[in-house]
Parts: sequence; structure tokens; C-alpha cells
Amino acid sequence: MKLLSDRKKLRSLKEFLYIVPFLVLVAVFSYYPLYGWVYAFFDYKPPFPLSMDQFVGFKWFKSMLGNSVKVEQLIKVMRNTFAISGLSLLFSWFPMIFAVFLNEIKFKPFKKFVQTATTLPNFISWVLVYSIAYCVLNSNGVVNSVLTGLGIIDKPELFLQSSSHVWLKMWLWLTWKNAGWAAIMYIAAISGIDEQMNEAAKVDGASRLQVIWHITIPSILPTYFVLVMLNLANFLSNGMEQFFVFQNAFNKEYIQVLDLYVYNLALGGGGYSLSTAISILKSVVSILLLGVTNRVSKLVRGEGFI
Repeated sequence: MKLLSDRKKLRSLKEFLYIVPFLVLVAVFSYYPLYGWVYAFFDYKPPFPLSMDQFVGFKWFKSMLGNSVKVEQLIKVMRNTFAISGLSLLFSWFPMIFAVFLNEIKFKPFKKFVQTATTLPNFISWVLVYSIAYCVLNSNGVVNSVLTGLGIIDKPELFLQSSSHVWLKMWLWLTWKNAGWAAIMYIAAISGIDEQMNEAAKVDGASRLQVIWHITIPSILPTYFVLVMLNLANFLSNGMEQFFVFQNAFNKEYIQVLDLYVYNLALGGGGYSLSTAISILKSVVSILLLGVTNRVSKLVRGEGFI
């Protein structure tokens, strides 16, 4: 018994050592940068080091609501953030449906081609995505050249410089880039469905659509709900790269989300301390949203995801 216990301990130690490098990476890249939160409590002016003479306490947190100009800016930024996150949440079912119909393709070479073609954009940086968008949609791009050549339009349309439908356009680019990658989780969930259930349904005379509706979709709904809950917890985090490369003087009012606003405030306006304070509040709100969504998941599904 003692020998068996020692073997279990040795195995547990080996398994722990396997994940140590990943724990170190998480600590270095996720927790060590939290030291930078200290700048929110100082009147920091680079490149000078911090000193207690610069300590201002909660001044920057209070200034968010004490200045009418900043309040107006934050309202516009939160409007954009909620609109784009809301669109992503509203159409969060799209990767699931895409995975379901992709799974129904029986011609394997074509199926692999579609899956590869829709997954590759996830590995392309947003800089390259904008380069593609510029080549296709600029005033001398493919779309304008075709439309002008066909006589549909008299002068080139400024698709990238337009301030109309910015939220929808950003959602479309995000969906094009991430839909194939997001579908992988659903494809994995579909592969875990007991094949006997499908065979039994076919024996009973169920059509392919009936099998999808009564077996496939109910089987992957738990995966969908977990991903939706995680998206709710990250509702204020749209990322910065996409909106940074697509922003310009014409669409800035509608494209500036919270992450981009923090970036522009710090590096464009020199408001390092204020931008840090905003980031802290965003993190706190995200943690609260994570806790709330986890609680809702326990009440609705009987189990949480953390």
C-alpha cells in the first residue's frame, strides 16, 4: 500500500511539473503586468520614476465623473463598446450553425477545404486584414473598379472612410476572421455525439434536418451556453488591434471602443494614470460580470464554468 501511495505521489508530481511552464507563462504575462496598476494612484509623467511626491490617491478615479468632457467621451466610448459587443453576442450562434452545416458536408476534400479556408484568417494579423480591406475597398480598389466599370456608380465610394454602419462593418470583419476558428469547438462537440443516436433516428425515418434539430443542436447547446457566458464576462473587452487599424478621422466617433480609448488616451494624450484607472475599473467590472454569469449558469444549467 505504501509503495502504491508513493507511486501516486510521484505521478502527481510529474503531472504537476508538466504544467509548471504554463503556470510560469501565465504568471509572467497575466499577473506580473498588474504591477502597472500602481500608476493609477500617481500623477505619472514619463520618463521620470515614481515617487511619493506624485501620489494622488483616487484622484483619477474621481476625475472620470467630475469632468463633463470626459464623461461625454466615456458615454460615446461605452456606446460603441456595447453596440459592437452586443452585435457579437446577438450573432454568437453563427459559428455553431456554421459548424453544424460544415459537419453535414459528406465530400471530405471539399469539407477540409472549407474548414481550412475559414480557419486561416484567424492566424492573419489585423494589419494584414486591413491591407486586404484596403486593396478591395479603397477608392481605386477592386469593388469600386467593378462597380464603376459596370456603371452602377458614377464616382468611387469611400467604404473605409465612411462613418455609416461602422459597427456592422466591424462585426462582419470580426466574423470573417474568427468564425472558422470558433467553429472548431463545436465540431469537436459534434464529434463526441453518440453515433448510435443518429443511426436510431435514421432508422425511425428522421430526415437530415430532423437529426440536426433534435440531436445535433441539443447535444452542442451546453458548449454554446458556456461560450456565451464567457463572452458576457468579456463584454467590455473588444480588443484594440482591429479598431486601431481601421480607425480614421471620419469614423473615430463610432469605432473607438473602450480598449482603443485607453490606448489613445495613454499614448496619444499622455494620460497614463487616467488610462490605467479606467483599465482597473474595466477589469473589476469584468470580474463581477464573470461572477454573475457563473451564478446564472448554476441557476439555469445546474452547473457553473468556474
